[in-house]
Amino acid sequence: MLGAALRLRVRVLRRRRRRLHRGRRRGRRVGDDDSEEGGREPVLLVSGMGGSVLNARRKSNPKFDLRVWVRILFANLDFKKYLWSLYNADTGYVESLDDDVEIVVPEDDHGLFAIDILDPSWFVELLHLSMVYHFHDMIDMLINCGYEKGTTLFGYGYDFRQSNRIDKAMAGLRTKLETAYKTSGGKKVNLISHSMGGLLVRCFMSMNPDVFTKYVNKWICIACPFQGAPGCINDSLLTGLQFVYGFESFFFVSRWAMHQLLVECPSIYEMLPNPEFKWREKPIIQVWRKDPEKDGIVELVQYEATDCVSLFEEALRNNELTYNGKKVALPFNMSVFKWATKTRQILDNAELPDSVSFYNIYGTSYETPYDVCYGSESSPIGDLSEVCHTVPAYTYVDGDGTVPTESARADGFSAKERVGVEADHRGLLSDENVFKLLKKWLGVSEKSEWRCVSKSKVVDLCT
Repeated sequence: MLGAALRLRVRVLRRRRRRLHRGRRRGRRVGDDDSEEGGREPVLLVSGMGGSVLNARRKSNPKFDLRVWVRILFANLDFKKYLWSLYNADTGYVESLDDDVEIVVPEDDHGLFAIDILDPSWFVELLHLSMVYHFHDMIDMLINCGYEKGTTLFGYGYDFRQSNRIDKAMAGLRTKLETAYKTSGGKKVNLISHSMGGLLVRCFMSMNPDVFTKYVNKWICIACPFQGAPGCINDSLLTGLQFVYGFESFFFVSRWAMHQLLVECPSIYEMLPNPEFKWREKPIIQVWRKDPEKDGIVELVQYEATDCVSLFEEALRNNELTYNGKKVALPFNMSVFKWATKTRQILDNAELPDSVSFYNIYGTSYETPYDVCYGSESSPIGDLSEVCHTVPAYTYVDGDGTVPTESARADGFSAKERVGVEADHRGLLSDENVFKLLKKWLGVSEKSEWRCVSKSKVVDLCT
């Protein structure tokens, strides 16, 4: 009986998906008024860290095409097999451990498929695992406002393992801007970026100012770690990164598996706290240590989070993974760190063109990791390599749970508006107050009823 009910539910969901897909493919819903279509400026959505579907393809078998991020079922297995990688200092690119594998971002649906629902399987839809519903609600909202896929609405997903200034990412964003500009009849593009996507856009603007000026009208930035994310990023290099918590985490990639990827990812190093930024209080990392040279006396050792390379090197000196039966060393990568230092200079040198209007939305009212502490007075760390297998303790500041408000606000531009919204990092992409701001700044309104469940409040506004 239960099996029959489940099969019926799946059939209903599939029919609903087909109807929704047909409606969204047309870019409008029944009853929409097309009178405003002639004046619509195109919108390009840019995802952040972990915000793009990634497929693994085999060079020896063109028919092999497997989604490896995000994948709920068998997540850890395929993640370790296809996404674990090493940084190539000669090219600046991250390369898969399997030489026969290349990681690609699907371009379906004008780039929107890759940033919509990150695991579009029936299983996810059946259980409505909202943790992988990424730009989905925002895409629906924009379509309700009259935007059309492939004409005035586009998406840009990318291999988020790579540097934010790598040639392939820069060329891909340029192509998207050119396509949106030409397809919409020569109208300038309104960019909406989320999280690390804001750093990618900022790199592009710094490295290609003339192109940015030519194609971009407005840039709306959401939850960008402009000056880094001290607690989350420092800890991600030492113990890993967990995207979801609670029951849902059992379906997801483990913290340790993610850690082994991030140690070789330039994009993570590029989000370390900016050492040149004037923090209200400098973020720190603390370690309770037992010093054998002082008769085992326990002391609290403190490192400035903006200058703790020595800690990373010592803690990760024995870090390794096993791939196809072979041990692969993964210490702290100084080559990546040096590359990221250059990226930080490019980010700091970015200037907003006078012709581009900039808007900044950041999350507030959530405890956000800032300082990190490993070990305790009663259970101190002996060898620093033990840090990588320790549960951290955080000191929190205000933010979205990932990016501190102080960092997200500090864009350094002459912004039209900066607005704080009570929502967490991922929740900002589906928040009703964020949608109100987007519609106001884009100068559009919805043409069909939009049901919102968020009860967030706009809590801060400055110009």
